[in-house]
Amino acid sequence: MPGPDPGDRPRSASASGDDLDDIEQAWGATTPGLVCAHHHLYSALARGMPPPPKDPTSFHEILENVWWRIDRALDHDMIEWSAKLAALEALEAGCTAIIDHHESPEAIEGSLTVIADACNEVGVRVSTCYGITDRHGPDGARRGLAENDRYLSELRAADRSADPAAEGAGMRRGMVGVHAAFTCTDDQLAAAAELAESHGVGVHVHVAEGIDDVGAPERIRDLTRDDWLLIHGVHLPDDHGLRGTIVHNPRSNMNNSVGYADPSRFANPVALGTDGIGADMFSEFQIAHLAHRAHDVSASPESSWSWLQNNQTLFAEAGQDLVRWSYEPLDAWHVAFTPTINALEVHVGGRPALIDGVPTRVDAAEIRAKAGEQAVRLHRALRS
Repeated sequence: MPGPDPGDRPRSASASGDDLDDIEQAWGATTPGLVCAHHHLYSALARGMPPPPKDPTSFHEILENVWWRIDRALDHDMIEWSAKLAALEALEAGCTAIIDHHESPEAIEGSLTVIADACNEVGVRVSTCYGITDRHGPDGARRGLAENDRYLSELRAADRSADPAAEGAGMRRGMVGVHAAFTCTDDQLAAAAELAESHGVGVHVHVAEGIDDVGAPERIRDLTRDDWLLIHGVHLPDDHGLRGTIVHNPRSNMNNSVGYADPSRFANPVALGTDGIGADMFSEFQIAHLAHRAHDVSASPESSWSWLQNNQTLFAEAGQDLVRWSYEPLDAWHVAFTPTINALEVHVGGRPALIDGVPTRVDAAEIRAKAGEQAVRLHRALRS
């Protein structure tokens, strides 16, 4: 994780000692790959989108007039190129593992495999899921649950036949997704928890992000397990009684004006996500610290740094990756106040994925051009 002692730098499981010695002799600190604990990869195409038909005056209206319109317009081509663009930008920021939460109600079947294939092509690890919801009726919820089951079954079959030491091992994982309790029936929440348990994974769910979801704790308390990801938690009471890791998304919370979560008050482990606003985890850590500091003048960057460190426990395979940075030392007090820390070199699974800031497995210009074409298609659909 960030801030290793120079004499104790991480070594990738499959990179050669000579290669790593060359990296470590170069200027700049090295760390394992960073992890984004909550992302919406499809949001990469939202930049420059046309204004919503109505100026939102609440969080629920933001969902209705922005995000729920975007996810309904997505097709597989848009999903593929948005995931590639978001993965590319993650790689450029030294983030080698993304935990994604996806919804595309008009293109559900196969969507999670499209996302995983796209990220892995770039060289980024991904854990994805489909966020089930009853917003589109019981059939929409059923199809969302079925996509989670299909993808997790696909992963299980691949794991049974794969060599753990083979190239590509540990590049994709999955969870069961739930949009939020306030958009799901109790039956759907129970079905999601049951499916997750049957596959041996957790549930990835937005919890009490806005006031519409303040009743979530009572509805999911008995379902939660330690491997659940509870996203946001802004309006959770201190003694909510939910099990799982709370993922704090400070920049998104500010953007949506939902309030300050004050994650230091929770007994649960806390991690950091971006909620779809890129995957620059050092930048998100800086925002997390400033938000904490604005709330409490005695707050130290060590608190937010510990949340960033917790991300590594959620995608352990990223510990095999190696990133060389443009700055050192990488500790809480330096990173909190140092702008523009760049990843210079990234090795994922022992193979180079970024050298001198340039991706080695894909053409960055092509990805940006193709993603731009898909963004035009998406924005055109939003105008209609």
